[in-house]
Amino acid sequence: NTVVKDNIAYVPPYGSGGALYLRPLLFGSGARIGLQPADEYTFLIMVMPVGDYYEGGLGAPVDAIVVEDFDRAAPRGVGNVKVAGNYAADLLPNMLGKQKGFPISLYLDALTQTVVEEFSTSNFVAICNTKKTFVTPKSPSVLPSITNKSLMTIATDEGFTVERRDIPLEELNDFDEVLAVGTAVVVTPVGSVTHFNGHENVEDATRYDFGDSIGESTRTLYDKVRGIQFGQSEDKHGWNYKVH
Repeated sequence: NTVVKDNIAYVPPYGSGGALYLRPLLFGSGARIGLQPADEYTFLIMVMPVGDYYEGGLGAPVDAIVVEDFDRAAPRGVGNVKVAGNYAADLLPNMLGKQKGFPISLYLDALTQTVVEEFSTSNFVAICNTKKTFVTPKSPSVLPSITNKSLMTIATDEGFTVERRDIPLEELNDFDEVLAVGTAVVVTPVGSVTHFNGHENVEDATRYDFGDSIGESTRTLYDKVRGIQFGQSEDKHGWNYKVH
């Protein structure tokens, strides 16, 4: 409440599509250098106005590459916690992916390299329109996303069956739409996922296509969550907080 009030001048104009992004940060700042918990911590909140995370926004689905030579998080590690190290592990593979023309990376489970975990920036969601299912990975290494949790509730409201389970990579063939979802990316449609599987050339890679335009279910979920965020739709779940 206080940090938003103090930075109210930086809230983007209503209707611009922008938002004021809040990022809490907690780090040990005590006079200890050994491998042990700090005796003093500093808490701060960074505030910044933001627009679309990916160029083109909702109207331009992003293409993803499956990361093969790196892991985002170790089994039984801290993948389910928002720590900076998880993002540091993605800096090099993310750069290499962009050099190949892929703005977003998809990680598989570190143990078997066969099951979908999450994107470099966000949670993974897949939609099967014929079965009307909303599917997202259930893994102890995936960061719980409040956006994904909200979308699961909205999907249930819209008559979808929500499934949290293992998703083998090959199952991407069975889905009609794939989304990257999170606080920063909100709901971003994914146009394709490419798995090089050890090959050098894209011609030899396996490509899962989901279309070059936003899918109907993605549009519905996006409109619903943004409508609540912008006060255009009924907030029947009580998610919004009024700054006073």
